[in-house]
This record gives sequence, structure tokens and C-alpha cells, in this order.
Amino acid sequence: MLTGRNAIVTGSTSGIGLGMAEALAAQGANLVINGFGDSGEIEALRTRLASQHDVKVVFSPADMRKPDDIAAMIALADSELGGVDILVNNAGIQHVSPVEDFPVEKWNDIIAINLTSAFHTTRLVVPQLKQKGWGRIINLASAHALVASPFKSAYVAAKHGIAGFTKTIALELAEVGTTVNAICPGYVQTPLVEKQIPDTMKARNMTREQVIRDVLLHAQPTKRFVTVEEIGALAVFLCSPGGASMTGAILQMDGGWAAQ
Repeated sequence: MLTGRNAIVTGSTSGIGLGMAEALAAQGANLVINGFGDSGEIEALRTRLASQHDVKVVFSPADMRKPDDIAAMIALADSELGGVDILVNNAGIQHVSPVEDFPVEKWNDIIAINLTSAFHTTRLVVPQLKQKGWGRIINLASAHALVASPFKSAYVAAKHGIAGFTKTIALELAEVGTTVNAICPGYVQTPLVEKQIPDTMKARNMTREQVIRDVLLHAQPTKRFVTVEEIGALAVFLCSPGGASMTGAILQMDGGWAAQ
């Protein structure tokens, strides 16, 4: 379905981003993957995606805190793939702490990576999407774009910001063939979630099992983690003809969390 389309997925060397990159590649999209990690492992991942799905895959090491790196990533997509059709703003980090103890540098990094990077990628890609008359922008928000949890002030602020940014750009691009939507997962068992478990254990004086049962999955009526495959399938639908009239949508995939 996406043969001949080119996609950038930020933060796609693991977790949700990798799941969406896999789903788009399976539909024939060429990819720019992005993220941090061991260079050998990333090259093995790049090679596997390309050979398994018969698409072109290039890697950008762009740091989403740095506008110049982001511009270089867009330029790489232009030079290696011939442009961008699909932009997935997925990169994100988390830190859990009471606000009075929240490290200033962590606040700045979370806002930069989770929110501001989406502004930079979008502003750089939109001119060519307008010229092509077709595009898809998918922003990874969170159930925390709709509701809040304690000790996550920067993350919740950034994800609420992504929801507003999504609606605004959807309106700006409504007549030029580009849709802009946000996916709001609940808890997904990814490296990002695994990393916040020890901090939550400390902040709430809980065991690991208590954090998973009483904090992470407490809010999700389904009592199970959302899967990366489910999120990838929704991303593919948003890129399909069936998703052409969906724009400005803040789409819950949270096991019923925000319905409560």
C-alpha cells in the first residue's frame, strides 16, 4: 500500500518507534530510522529491515534536542530517499520526580525531545508535503496527553502540548492533502517504561511488582499492556485511503484508561 512512499520515524531503534517503522516497511515504505544505541546493533537492524521488507532504509543519528541535527536528518531523507511523505514524531524520554526535586536539565531535555523536536521536523517537512499534495504526520502522544499522573510534570506537559500542536497543524494543512493525527497509547512494555519503573519504585516506595500492577496497569481497565504491533497497525491505517478524512484526531489506544 505504501510502495514508493518515504517515511521518517524518530526514536525508532527500539520500542514503539521500531514497531511503527516495521509496520510501515511491511507496507512498502522506505525508511529513515533514528535513535541512539550500539552502532553495530543499529546497522544490523537497518540491514534486516531493508532485506526483510525489500525497502531502502537509512539511519540518522540526529539528536532530537538539536535543531541542526534535525535539519540534517531531513536533508538525509531528501538526498537518500528523494523526500518525505510520512513523518512520525515518536522520539521521547521520561523522568519521574516530585516537581520540587525535578532536575532542570531533565525538564529541558523532555520538553525538547518530546515536544519541540516535533515542531522542527514538521516545519521542515511541510513545504514538500504541500508541494506533493499528499502527506501524513503522526505524532506519538500518550494517555498523558489527556490525563495526568503525579511526578511526571515535564512528560505530561509535553504530551498535552503535542495534542494541541497536532490539532493546530491539522487545521493549517486541512486543504492540502496532508493529515495530522496523534496516537495516545497507554502503557506499552518498552525500554522507556522499563526505565521508569525504578524511579517510580523510589518515588512511591513500592516493589517492582507493585509498580506494574498498582501504578502502570492500574489505570488500564483491560489490565494488559498495549502492544507495539497494535500501534503500528493504527499508524498504517492513518496512512491508508481509509484514514484520509481523519485529521486533527487525538486517538486513544489506552485500554480504556481515559474513558474513566
